[in-house]
Amino acid sequence: MTFDPRALRDAFGAFLTGVTVVTTIDDAGAPLGFTANSFTSVSLDPPLLLVCLAKTSRNYTTLTAAKGFGVNILSESQKDVSTTFARPVEDRFASVDWRRGPFGAPVFADVAAWFDCAMHEVVDAGDHVILLGRVEGFQNSGRTGLGYARGGYFTPALADRSLLANADGRLLLGTVAERDGDVLLVADGRGGWTLPFVEKAENEGIEALERYVAAGTGLTVRTGLLYSVYEDTETGRQHVVYRASLGDGEVTHGRLFPLRDLPLPEISDTAIRELVRRFAQESTLGNFGVYFGNQDKGRVHAVAARGER
Repeated sequence: MTFDPRALRDAFGAFLTGVTVVTTIDDAGAPLGFTANSFTSVSLDPPLLLVCLAKTSRNYTTLTAAKGFGVNILSESQKDVSTTFARPVEDRFASVDWRRGPFGAPVFADVAAWFDCAMHEVVDAGDHVILLGRVEGFQNSGRTGLGYARGGYFTPALADRSLLANADGRLLLGTVAERDGDVLLVADGRGGWTLPFVEKAENEGIEALERYVAAGTGLTVRTGLLYSVYEDTETGRQHVVYRASLGDGEVTHGRLFPLRDLPLPEISDTAIRELVRRFAQESTLGNFGVYFGNQDKGRVHAVAARGER
């Protein structure tokens, strides 16, 4: 059976992916790279990943003969980087801040994550080859990745802004913020613990939450993906909670609790207690979902996975 190539490509494009720039160093010592969304993690032991490369690519000969390659997962603010490396620009690397990774491939600043790989195997696959890389070094910044589907870019931040802009009534923004396996909890004013929450003003977004946490705890915070949306039917308040990563430093207000030793009995709000308990459970698996409902019942949509060392 034969298919129309364009129709098949459009069907493949229904799959939502991240956006990467694959890089290496050529025989003359110059960096080269191209935008790709055909990236997949393969194995943790040994640490393997793959990208697919068209045999018609002008980078085919160099990549298939290279000792290794890098994969830069672009963050949601790097759409311009994706566009640059998808076009035949003369000096693509002039537009990015980059350095050599521990195995020698170019890795970028401000990406969601990067991987520097040794070439593990090159597998023939029709009109493409599969480049299997063994991870020799990586870095995960905690930034949210740039998405791509149906020929266009999307970012969680755009969806979040739309969510916040269209929310009715009093809206509380909160975060389950983590650092090195510890979660930030703050005093609830009744002798117990809760998550940081701030009431959103009409023209504010998630940056208001970041400012509030920084001012209240002395730690910088970078909000990530949406984690829970629920209404407290007793108070009429909507709650929108994000996952977040915390910066270095001492906590001035609040406390960091290990995920394995959370003070769940001291969290009096049942919705927040269940949210924190779910986060601890999902962290052990590396799979996170988004809850929609109210304080008593709802549904968790499993939509994201966290990379593991």
